Amino acid sequence: MILPNGIVPSARRHCPPGRPASEDGVMESLTELLERRAVECRLTPDRALESPDEAETFLRDRGLLTRTADCALPSLYEACHEVEYRPGGTGFATWPATKWPWFGELAERGYLCVAVHKGKNLLVSDETAALLDPICRAETDRMRAEDAGWRRLLDHLAAAGPADIEDLRTELGLKRQELKALRYPLERCGVIVARSAAVTSGDDHAHSSELFLWDQAYAGPSGTPREDPVESFAALLAVAVGAAVVAPEPELRRWFSWQWYWTDTLVDDLVGDGRLRRIDGYLTVGVQA
Repeated sequence: MILPNGIVPSARRHCPPGRPASEDGVMESLTELLERRAVECRLTPDRALESPDEAETFLRDRGLLTRTADCALPSLYEACHEVEYRPGGTGFATWPATKWPWFGELAERGYLCVAVHKGKNLLVSDETAALLDPICRAETDRMRAEDAGWRRLLDHLAAAGPADIEDLRTELGLKRQELKALRYPLERCGVIVARSAAVTSGDDHAHSSELFLWDQAYAGPSGTPREDPVESFAALLAVAVGAAVVAPEPELRRWFSWQWYWTDTLVDDLVGDGRLRRIDGYLTVGVQA
């Protein structure tokens, strides 16, 4: 069997002690992992999401969802299997014709939508948000210390609370592009979370964004000590691989914004402690994931 990407999967392997195995006691082959990925990530039309409730279950099951398909991470819109809003178009026109609001509806149900997927939207479950928490709090401290403009915006939000971007521009005396230049890297690193807000003016309805500090958007469990962000990043990678079921190893480095947490031994360490397993250039979860 030759897969669509041209890879010839290896034969099934006997499962060593302590390793995940299929029902008949052998390690899953790459073929089997890709088949399981197709089912669990809803990559075939027969697995299409049919309602926002199903979409919520999908998010809670996977732990995180991209909006559109751009890597091995599971995608909400890919799982919809619906014709494009405007066939032949680009950008928003490629979104599902009727199911495109579901991404925003899940955010309205209380799930965080963050930009830590290299600036792209990522919906996360509560469990995944808990892994992000130590990283985003550490990034808040780092970015507040590194730049006076970032510090001014962060301190303003800390004092005044979440704010509409137009109000922020007025309060801080910033031009639209100046505020955009400040907020983009902060959102990308998870320090700020943007939420869509409907704005009513007469009979017209427009959409703006409200900006929250990470700790305003996600309070987290009270009274618990802050985890090491380096370890949280490693745990996040293992969870993300589990969400994808199986993923090309080189791709992992492109999933999240925080390149400074990446080390040359990170994947080796995750494989070594059993949280990930290598198979023919791919990675899947190990016994300790």
